[in-house]
Amino acid sequence: MIREILLSAYLWLKVLHIAAVIAWMAAMMYLPRIFIYHFQAEAGGEAERFFTVMERRLMKGIMTPALVVVWVAALMMLYANPELLTAGWFHVKLASVLTISGIHGVYIGAQRKFEAGERPRTEKFWRYINEAPFVLMLIVLIMVVIRPF
Repeated sequence: MIREILLSAYLWLKVLHIAAVIAWMAAMMYLPRIFIYHFQAEAGGEAERFFTVMERRLMKGIMTPALVVVWVAALMMLYANPELLTAGWFHVKLASVLTISGIHGVYIGAQRKFEAGERPRTEKFWRYINEAPFVLMLIVLIMVVIRPF
């Protein structure tokens, strides 16, 4: 019964999933930029306080809620269509999404450290890690659209 309901709403779940992915990826690519600016700000200064507030609001107001919606919608779609679990392209997609989720966790830890007045990692690290979600998102798109495996 639940599977039939989810199947009838499948396209709406997919729309919700894609919208949440867009919000999540936008935040995942923006937060490291704020970290870079935070690194460049004077310790204890007004700019540092401003960046701390921006980081917290982005993380708690957009990034983490979007992540939750991405995963809830995805799990609902998988429950409705478990055959996806047998597709090779889906395994690559899932590994990429799990990696992005892990990077999200790194961002959470960093945001907490920045808020505590620390400067985790290096400015150079944040410049490089800023690209990782985008590259992984491209892999996901290729898997979903082209389905090479």
